[in-house]
Amino acid sequence: MKEGKRLSVGDFATLSRVTRDTLHHYDRIGLLSPALRGENRYRYYSVQQLASVNVIRIMQELGMSLAEIKSLMARRTPQQMTEILNAQIEKIDGTISNWAQARKLLLTLRNMIQSVSEADEEAMTVTFLPAEAIIRGNLNDYSGKTPYDNLVDFYQTMKENCPDLSLNYPVWGIISEERVKRGDFRWPDRYYFYNPEGFDKRPAALYAIGYARGGYGQTDELYRRLIGYIEESGFEICGDAYEEYPLNEVSVSEDNYLVRLMITVREAEQSSRKQRSK
Repeated sequence: MKEGKRLSVGDFATLSRVTRDTLHHYDRIGLLSPALRGENRYRYYSVQQLASVNVIRIMQELGMSLAEIKSLMARRTPQQMTEILNAQIEKIDGTISNWAQARKLLLTLRNMIQSVSEADEEAMTVTFLPAEAIIRGNLNDYSGKTPYDNLVDFYQTMKENCPDLSLNYPVWGIISEERVKRGDFRWPDRYYFYNPEGFDKRPAALYAIGYARGGYGQTDELYRRLIGYIEESGFEICGDAYEEYPLNEVSVSEDNYLVRLMITVREAEQSSRKQRSK
């Protein structure tokens, strides 16, 4: 800072985080000129001009051209500036909201991949899983509709019922306890996806969990193996099956998808009686 409240080009550039070349350009086009020139012909800016240059910089970053900014600055009034600032604040709020939704999606995708980073794909286990927020669709209609038709219906219903909800999440399938028990697990009864703002829950429960490699819908053998494991291990099915692909087109090639099947179970009555008799 030199000569009282006057700032050299270098000092002004440092304080305003705008390059010297940019300041010279603003001066050439008449957008922001130095407050005065010294006897040595050096250019000096006033401290008050810091507010103006900051507004110019922010407006540029928000997409306004220098010509638009110059026109605005030439005829500015408190009312007009309030309207412009409100419009820009609205734009920023929309961007923040979009980025927040994008962050939630990326976290969900990352957590899905990491959930199987140390999984033994050959093993089958019974594990307690806490409740997790999901968005669950209506019952699918297979009377004349294909799984693809039902998936489109799921997205359309979600869009109509929850217009502000991000739908860019991987969608998985739920198969009812009844259908699993009778060996009918070709297509899901419902679709669902994980979402931090979900108004449904995948319940906290014991789940028999198994894995397999392959494409979408190639899970019949995995169901049979996991059902056999449940029976052999002294458990019984007591709820829905959740079929999801933690490794999908986001992270692997189509022929190498990893499906995780989770069937809700409890200790079988016969096994419980044996434990009590001991």
